[in-house]
Amino acid sequence: MKKNRAFLKWAGGKYPLIETIRRHLPAGGCLIEPFVGAGSVFLNTEYDYYILADINSDLINIFNIVKERPNDFIRDARALFAADANLSEVYYPLRSAFNLCTDAHERAVLFLYLNRHCYNGLCRYNLSGEFNVPFGRYKKPYFPEWELYQFAEKARRAVFFCEHYDKTLSRAVPGSVVYCDPPYVPLSTTANFTAYYNHRFNLIEQQNLARLASQLAGESKIPVLISNHDTALTRQWYNDAVLYYVTARRTISSNIFGRKRVNELLALYL
Repeated sequence: MKKNRAFLKWAGGKYPLIETIRRHLPAGGCLIEPFVGAGSVFLNTEYDYYILADINSDLINIFNIVKERPNDFIRDARALFAADANLSEVYYPLRSAFNLCTDAHERAVLFLYLNRHCYNGLCRYNLSGEFNVPFGRYKKPYFPEWELYQFAEKARRAVFFCEHYDKTLSRAVPGSVVYCDPPYVPLSTTANFTAYYNHRFNLIEQQNLARLASQLAGESKIPVLISNHDTALTRQWYNDAVLYYVTARRTISSNIFGRKRVNELLALYL
C-alpha cells in the first residue's frame, strides 16, 4: 500500500512508523483517534469511517475547512507561498495576524503558512495561547497542494472534534478500533515536549489513558492501540496489554546530532 503524507509538518508524526502501526491495528468498521495530530494514521489506513479528535482547536479547524471548502482554501493558501512571503519581515506580522484572527477560514490559511514557514514545523503556543514559533528560514517552503486534495477526499469518511481524549473515547462503540498517539512520556528532563496547546499531558493523564484503554478492551471488547516511548514507566502502565517494540528516528532536536534513534512501544489492548 502506498504511503500518503500529511499536508502539515508535525512533531512526532507517525509517517515513518506507519507500516508497523498498520500491522498491529485490528480490523473494524471505524477508527477512532483521540490524538489525531497531522493525520498520518488516518491517511494510511482503510476503515469505513473515522472519528478524529485533538485538543488543538487550530488543527481541527483547518481539517474542517479543508474538508468542506478545499478549492477556496488551496487558492488562498497558495498565495502565501510566493517567494516574497518567505521572509522574516513578512512571517512575523503574519504570525501576529494569526494570533489576533477570529475568522475560521483566514485562521486556517495562516496556520498552514506558519506550519510550513516556521522553525522545524513546530506547533507551540505560549501561556496566552499565542503561536510563538520563530521563522524557519527555508529556501523554498513546499506547498502541499496534492496532499490537501488527497486529505479532503479522504475526509469525506471522517468527522473531526476538538475535545479531550476521554470524551473521544466515550464515542467508541463495538466494531470500533481506537488508536492513541498521546504526547510521549519524556525520555529525560530536557526532552519534555508534553506542553501541547496549553494542556499539560502529565503522568496522571498518561495513567488515566492506560486505564481507559484497558477498560474499553475489557468491558466493551473495543481494541485499543497506544504508542509511546519504551520506558520503565510505560511498561508498568501498559502491563495488561500486548507490547510490541519498535525503533524510531527522532527529528525534533535542533541539534542534528540529537536526532538519534529511540525505542518506542505499541501497547495493544484486546
